[in-house]
Amino acid sequence: MNTDKAVAGDISGCIVQFGGAAKDAARAIGTYHAECRDKDGNLKWADTAINKITDAGLKLMEDTILSGSAFTASCYLGLKGTGAAAAADTQASHAGWLEVGTANAPTYTSPRKTITFSAASGTGTVTKASTGTYTFAMTGSGTVAGCFININGSSTIDNTTGTLFSAGDFSGGSKTVGSGDSITVTYTLSITAA
Repeated sequence: MNTDKAVAGDISGCIVQFGGAAKDAARAIGTYHAECRDKDGNLKWADTAINKITDAGLKLMEDTILSGSAFTASCYLGLKGTGAAAAADTQASHAGWLEVGTANAPTYTSPRKTITFSAASGTGTVTKASTGTYTFAMTGSGTVAGCFININGSSTIDNTTGTLFSAGDFSGGSKTVGSGDSITVTYTLSITAA
C-alpha cells in the first residue's frame, strides 16, 4: 500500500532598512596632455598626467560654487619636477616636488602660462577643457615630471601665492628636455555622476 503525504507551509523573509536615502556622488578627474618637440618640430615624446586635485583645490571649488556670489579666477599652468603630488599640497608648501622653470632646471621662458577654459559641456559626464594649447619654450635642459594649475596666484614662476588646484605626474614617468625644445600642454577636467 502506497501512502502519499503532503506538507504545506509558508516561509517568508524580510529586510528592513531605516534611514535609507538616495545618494548622489561625483568623481572629478583632470588630465594634462603634453607633447615635447625638438627645435626642428620633431615629436620627442607625448604623455598624459592624471591630476591629483588638492584639498585646497576641492575647498576652493566648494566655497566658490556654494557661496552664491560671483567668482572670477585667474588660472596659471606650470611645470613640476620629480616627486609625487599629495592631497595636502598647497602652492606655498609642496615638499614632495619643486616647480621647474627658473630656480630649478629645466628653465623655460617666463611666465607661467595663463590658462582659460571653454564652457562646461556634456550630460552624465561634464567636461571643461582648456581653450587652445599652452607652450613652454625650454631654455635649459633637465627633467620635467608633470604639470600643475594655480588659481588666483601669480604668473611668476616659483611664486607661492594663490591656490594649488591640482598637480599630476606623467603616466610614463619623468621626461628629459633640452634647450630649444617646446612642451605644449592642454588640460581637461571631467566630473562624472557616480
